[in-house]
Amino acid sequence: MTSIVTSAAKTAHAAAASLLQKAQVKPGDKIPLTETVKELSPAEATTLELAGINIIVGVPGAFTPPCSSHAPGYIEKYDEFKAKGVNEIFIVAVNDAFVTKAWKEKLAPSGSKVRFIADDQGAFVSSLGLVQDATSLLGGPRAKRFVIIAKNDTVQTVIVEEDSSKVVSTVADSVLALL
Repeated sequence: MTSIVTSAAKTAHAAAASLLQKAQVKPGDKIPLTETVKELSPAEATTLELAGINIIVGVPGAFTPPCSSHAPGYIEKYDEFKAKGVNEIFIVAVNDAFVTKAWKEKLAPSGSKVRFIADDQGAFVSSLGLVQDATSLLGGPRAKRFVIIAKNDTVQTVIVEEDSSKVVSTVADSVLALL
């Protein structure tokens, strides 16, 4: 009986991920700013405000080893990004706001101006076409590992890792070199 329930749950998660998937954003596309996300509290939904040049970093899961090695580069190089004209850096995960807030506190105990965003239902990353079925490892749909460089709400550059378990082309130094 347990295997039937497990199998049904996996099928449901895979179906949910495929329903959430839209065409992947590309340069020139507008970033849909109608989907709400959360930052400091699970009770306070907001939309991203994108003015000037912004970096949106998508990660599959807070506290996972690859993501916990990916985010620190953006924290450490925040001032270098600012010097290149970047207004905001957002790290977006399909996790709840309690988790993303705790993750930020763990990675930057002295604080950071990098903003950790909870896309608790995956609606924002889905609207970007950057959701994946991570049921087997993370229990359900999650963000692909990606970076978007945007000017206001318009996509300038999209980088998506071929393998979300690895951080190669979306590392902070590579993105800095593009600015």
